[in-house]
Amino acid sequence: MHLEQYRATFAPELPQALSQLERAVFVPRKRGSTDKEIARLFPRTQEQDSLDVVVQALQGTSFSRTIQKVGVVFSGGQAPGGHNVIAGLYDALQKIAPTSVLLGFLGGPSGILEKRYLEIEKELLQKYRNQGGFDLIGSGRTKLESAADLAASLEVCSTLDLDGLVIIGGDDSNTNAALLAEYFLEHGCKTSVVGVPKTIDGDLQSEEIPISFGFDTATKIYAELIGNIGKDALSAKKYYHFIRLMGRSASHVALECALKTHPNLTLLSEECWEKKRSLSEVVEEITTLIEKRGEKGLFYGVLLIPEGLLEFLPEMQSLIQAINEILAGKGTVPASLPRPLAYLFDSLPEKIQQQLLLDRDPHGNVQVSKIETEALLITLVQRRLEEKGLFEGTFRPVSHFLGYEGRAGYPSNFDANYCYSLGTIAALLIRGSHSGYMATCRSLHLDTQKWEPKAIPITMLMQMERRKGKDKPVIRKALVDFSSAGYQSFAAKREAWKWEDDYQMPGPLQLFGPSDLVNIKPISLRQS
Repeated sequence: MHLEQYRATFAPELPQALSQLERAVFVPRKRGSTDKEIARLFPRTQEQDSLDVVVQALQGTSFSRTIQKVGVVFSGGQAPGGHNVIAGLYDALQKIAPTSVLLGFLGGPSGILEKRYLEIEKELLQKYRNQGGFDLIGSGRTKLESAADLAASLEVCSTLDLDGLVIIGGDDSNTNAALLAEYFLEHGCKTSVVGVPKTIDGDLQSEEIPISFGFDTATKIYAELIGNIGKDALSAKKYYHFIRLMGRSASHVALECALKTHPNLTLLSEECWEKKRSLSEVVEEITTLIEKRGEKGLFYGVLLIPEGLLEFLPEMQSLIQAINEILAGKGTVPASLPRPLAYLFDSLPEKIQQQLLLDRDPHGNVQVSKIETEALLITLVQRRLEEKGLFEGTFRPVSHFLGYEGRAGYPSNFDANYCYSLGTIAALLIRGSHSGYMATCRSLHLDTQKWEPKAIPITMLMQMERRKGKDKPVIRKALVDFSSAGYQSFAAKREAWKWEDDYQMPGPLQLFGPSDLVNIKPISLRQS
């Protein structure tokens, strides 16, 4: 039997509160305040309460609708466990309304606009249970935010007579879910719009959302590779490995991988911003590390770098923002840059200059995943070592980017269970005619049965942000919290890791075996 066939037989575990759907009900809990501008833009959804799932005797209580048809869509990049969200949604719908139909929109949100979908049936879904990737229906990055897109989505959902639409995505995708929910309510559409938190970056989190799905699996995959590289460095004793990791706006991935593998140096974007560090200061820190290790006869090492680092160096952020504004206005770079920023731009290697000018993402931002930050640091560190006359010929850097390797693997047991629970909660929200909500669970650090399923208004997570030269409502990205237990543990140990080669090899992701191996939780998991 192939692993994918064996893995398909895995039975995800549900929290106790979701074990009896006929008795699972939502209990409102008072929510916090909303930004005044967000409240103005979302008058129909911003005052909704948070909802906790509890089990109680129904005593003849009837739900507000009988579900007939639900749509589901993947939005944005892949994250391990997505198929289990659909599996949880499908299974819950079959228990709630056995005659219900689940439609999967193809190729992401564009599938909604173009009315491209397939009916997800039991036989088709079976081979995707507990599998990685999003290939059951595919994904895409089309944004549903213009008036035309909202109107087209309304037309399609109304024509298909959908009772609910589940959007599985990250912060931008769930922002679109909030826009759709508000628009549908404004136009009297019955389709409940529900969001599910997905991103391996881990930056879609709050007190109510301990972590987004996919983070656990991705960091375990990266940690295996980093551990292998560490062992290679310790064996060869002549290479410095500069490893760039996914995490555009937050360093959760880098922090988690550092806690798992103990590299010699881990840069955290949030620390650089907090300390207002310049690019030259970061280069000097790395150079000093190499210099001091060299004095000990250690000419090798492992460094972790979050892909969004440059945007958290104030001078580089100013440069990138200026370039974004210039390109949005069809100007030219570097001619249109203020003199100090033009000087900074000219000081960068030509390859990095070109990468800073690449086509923007759908939000008008630089595509940081295409900027080889590790290569930039290698070049500048090499230059600085030469200026100091240090270790000529002994600095042998090797660059790595660990990104797509972690996005579509077999979900860990944690992510498999978490995603299945999220899909189940989404079905309950649709049953209750709740729209503009995100499914989530609290207490994920406990055993699965003790997880606390709930739902929060998406607007609860939103703020105004500058995009393409305009202020837009978006879900705020959660950065590394310096008061968290994970960060505190890292801060206490990282100085020793610089000089004592304590590289850890966590090994491959464990899908079955002893409980203490297959049920390992993320070290930096927020204990809400």
